Amino acid sequence: MKHPSNLHIEDFNYELPNEKIAKYPLEQRDQSKLLIYGGPGFSGGAEPKSGELGAKTENGVSIRESIYANIADELPQDSLLVFNDTKVVEARLLFQKPTGGVIELFCLEPADQYADITTAMLQKGSVQWKCLVGGAKKWKEGAVVLEVKGLKILANKVEILPDCFLIEFSWEPAGISFAEVLHIAGDIPLPPYLNRETEEADKERYQTIYAKHDGSVAAPTAGLHFTEQVFNELEKKKIQKGYVTLHVGAGTFKPVKAAQMKDHEMHAEFIDVQKSTIEQLLAHVSKGIIAVGTTSLRTLESLYWIGVKTIHNPSVAAADLSVSQWEPYENAAENLANRKEFSAEESLAALIQWMEKNKAERIITKTQIIIAPGYTFRIIRALVTNFHQPQSTLLLLISAIVGDDWRRIYEYALTHDYRFLSYGDGSILWVSPASAALQQ
Repeated sequence: MKHPSNLHIEDFNYELPNEKIAKYPLEQRDQSKLLIYGGPGFSGGAEPKSGELGAKTENGVSIRESIYANIADELPQDSLLVFNDTKVVEARLLFQKPTGGVIELFCLEPADQYADITTAMLQKGSVQWKCLVGGAKKWKEGAVVLEVKGLKILANKVEILPDCFLIEFSWEPAGISFAEVLHIAGDIPLPPYLNRETEEADKERYQTIYAKHDGSVAAPTAGLHFTEQVFNELEKKKIQKGYVTLHVGAGTFKPVKAAQMKDHEMHAEFIDVQKSTIEQLLAHVSKGIIAVGTTSLRTLESLYWIGVKTIHNPSVAAADLSVSQWEPYENAAENLANRKEFSAEESLAALIQWMEKNKAERIITKTQIIIAPGYTFRIIRALVTNFHQPQSTLLLLISAIVGDDWRRIYEYALTHDYRFLSYGDGSILWVSPASAALQQ
């Protein structure tokens, strides 16, 4: 495996005209356009049945067109689609100073004292949270107040952190959870590149229909295109659904300012995966696992490396299961030197065994994994995803899947009226054989 730390981010640039950015979603979720790169036969399986031939890349891989309503036609029977069931929270709160000025607090993640986001969301009466503060210079001391719908919330600065503030929230009535406080008093935080205020319609459209666990400040946008009708079509074809949880942090929008990736620190995010889901993954490795969204993909590939940890150290503590930024590349290099590469089946089976030994029904940890060219995919065969910003870590992930063909794919999308970014159209990208580990 090549180490991606020496990649130059300028090599992953393209011109994205403002008019190509979808400011609003389509009225019908599943009518969004779907670009298909390759097909099940690209990674093993039957050839796809639908879609018009659009073009071929320089590597001879087909690019075709369809819509999300027909996505079941593009996936092999008995494959497994894995969704991220995180729920976007109303993370923007507008407080008033005693002098009348407004302070905006953007809730990023809970204080380190909480084991996970769910625990912090369920706190009643008070909680500490890491926040960005708009107008921080005007907030000298004392509490700021927000009163809405019979709820009174106080916010106090506790500590200035390197990139944000530690804020203590307290509220009356104290018997409701912090998640409920946000639902009552907060606003959905739209991506900054939409450059508009949140509207009433966004509360429903900037949320997947299967969103379940409060904790994200951004939607797993590939999932926004799925409807109950699409799910019915998947069921008819015996395509299975699985769910993982990765709470998307504001770091997903963090620009890569370093010239080389070795100087960019990837954001860490909470993942939460049920043992039953890992068993489901183990049963489908040979049949084909498709990640819906980059967050699902990062979770699935992180599970592989967590499983490898349990192989190397069956007594590893739960607190040590997190995946750091470059860890997969270092481990892969070590495996190559020792001529021992663990299969996805071996890793997932070891992880299940570790969970049984530790009487754990869920894996809750953090992942900082960065997936970039040179990465070998262990779990997934394909990715369903939107079109991403230039010079972003998400575009690096796309390049890891399709290689230099990312340029041809994005050029095709730009010249064929595809809508870009969170509310835009999407694609199915099948992992090239060069980027996939042999499935055993």
